Order: sequence, then C-alpha cells, then structure tokens
Amino acid sequence: MKRAQLGLGHSFSRTKCATDVNRQDKPIMQTIALIEQLDKNINTFCMRLKEWFSWHFPELARIVNDNFIFTKVVNRIGRRERITEALENEETADAMKEKLTDIVLDEDKAQQIMDAARISMGQEISESDTVQLNRFSERCFELIEFRDSLTEYLKQRMNAVAPNLAALVGENVGSKLITHAGGLTNLSKYPASTIQILGAEKALFRALKTKGKTPKYGLIFNSTFIGRAAQKNKGKISRYLANKCAIASRVDCFGDHTTTKFGESLREQMEERLKFLASGDKPRKNKVVMDEVMKELKADGLYFDASGKKPSGDEETKKDKSEAKKSADAEMSDEERPKKQKKNKKSNKD
Repeated sequence: MKRAQLGLGHSFSRTKCATDVNRQDKPIMQTIALIEQLDKNINTFCMRLKEWFSWHFPELARIVNDNFIFTKVVNRIGRRERITEALENEETADAMKEKLTDIVLDEDKAQQIMDAARISMGQEISESDTVQLNRFSERCFELIEFRDSLTEYLKQRMNAVAPNLAALVGENVGSKLITHAGGLTNLSKYPASTIQILGAEKALFRALKTKGKTPKYGLIFNSTFIGRAAQKNKGKISRYLANKCAIASRVDCFGDHTTTKFGESLREQMEERLKFLASGDKPRKNKVVMDEVMKELKADGLYFDASGKKPSGDEETKKDKSEAKKSADAEMSDEERPKKQKKNKKSNKD
C-alpha cells in the first residue's frame, strides 16, 4: 500500500509538471528576473566605460547620452586619433562622418563629435589600453543586444501564457506581478485589494505598525494609467486597475482558449475611466463590455456560457425552445390563458 501511494504521488507530480507545456509561467519569472539583473549590470558597465574613456575623450560623454550609442561609438572609433587622422583628407572625413551618422542617427551630432575630437583636451592612451577598451565596449554591446532579445522572448511568452494581462498592463508589469505572486495561478486567486498593493508589503506593514496611511499601489504603479492620472485620482485608478488585473489574470489562468479580446476591452474601460475622472464622461458598465466580448467570441466560435463550457447543440436547441415558449406565453390572449392553466393543472394531477 505504501509503495502504491508513493508511486501515485510520483506519477501525480510528474504529470503536473509535464502538462500544459505551452502555457508555463516559470520561464516568465526567470526572464524578468534576468532582465532586471541585466539592467543593473549594463548601467554599471556603461558607467565604467564612460569614466574610463572620458580620460581620453571627455567631450564624447556630453554629446552622446545614450549608453547603447556610446558603446557603439567607442567600439567604432577606438581612439580619438582615428577621427583627427581622417579629418586630414576630405574623402576619409566624409567616410568617418557617414559612419558616425549611422551610429548616432544624427548628422549634427556626428559633426559635433568630429569637431570635439579636433580640439579635445583628453590625455593620450596606449595601444594596450585601446585593446582593452574595445573588448570592454564589445562586451557591453553584446549585453545590450542580449537584453533586447530577452525582451522579445518575454513578449512572446506573455502572449502565450497571459495575453489578456499583457494587453492590459504590458509585458513588464504583467510579468512582475506573476513573479511576485509566485505564478499565474496564485495571482488569479488573489483578490483585487491584494493585487493593488502587491510589491509594497514593507510600506503596508510599516503603516499598520505606525497607524499611518496604507500604500495605494505597488508594482502596478509602473503602469501608464496611474502615471497619466491626476494626483488626487491615482488611488482610484490604482484600485480600478487592480480590479481589471484580477479579471484578466483569471481569464488567462482558467480560460481554455488564448485570446486578447478581454484584455483589450479592459484596457478600453481603463481609458474610459480616465476620461470620466478628468471630464465626467460616463463610462460603460463592466457587464455591457463583457457581453460585447462574449458576442465577438461567439461569432468566432469560442463562446462560453456561465459554467465555462461551450454549449452543445442540444443545449442550444433547448434554450431556443424555452425562449420560444416564453414568447408564445407572452403573446397569449386573456381568454386563452385560463384554459391553458386548467389544462396544465389536469396534466399535473394525472
């Protein structure tokens, strides 16, 4: 009996891990954690590269602010002398200007870099320093490209696992909510009040301890809706957004078909709520919006009734018959109605 129980437990665990392969949320949790770590590393490395290269060419950091473009420029020019040597000849100067324009995407900035290189007050660097700078800039460039590829991968996984949540708040905020909750299933079981302050636990417990004001938002503060709302309406919008996130996560977790129509409709409701708080335009009710989405899904062949199942043909015919019967009873005259009631009473007695 013990062996059978142990084997059943192992089989259940294996099946639970193996099923629903296309909609797993574990890769999302790992990817968003890796992206956050890469952001910190890229910022640190680019800062080091700027400080190191600024000893040789200090004017470049002032002209080029973007880290990605700065690393490409450093990797392309290597040393300041390459620009000054290219300026001696008109053809090489034009070629260097085209190369810099392709990187910075601005002809005026490329001209500023060339002018600054001519009168730069930076110190000279050796060939060994140039080699290390090139290798370091290549590594920073690779990390930035890898971060961009991870962002695309996260977008694909979110569209497969939680398309409605991604359509509502975006891939980054949605993946952070899933990670903080410990999975999409846990997030779908949370009430809206918990989703609203998810990520602000320290502030919540501190407020409860000191009897101060509790936080109005946590991770959902990064959503564009809260940023666009007025200061006095941020709490209302965060509460409303948490409600919509709860609906979207439950549809994604327990729905049988992947669709973004619910998320898009919830996003439209958020826009209407922002207009209502700003100008007073009355928004649509949630029931009306959801009914419209259900009609669209029914037209696409993905209709679900209240039980979550697609109604069969027999159920649809029964439903049609009951509706026809109700309409016939409503159209019945006052003289015919008592006769039918007597007939029903007699059939019930029999």
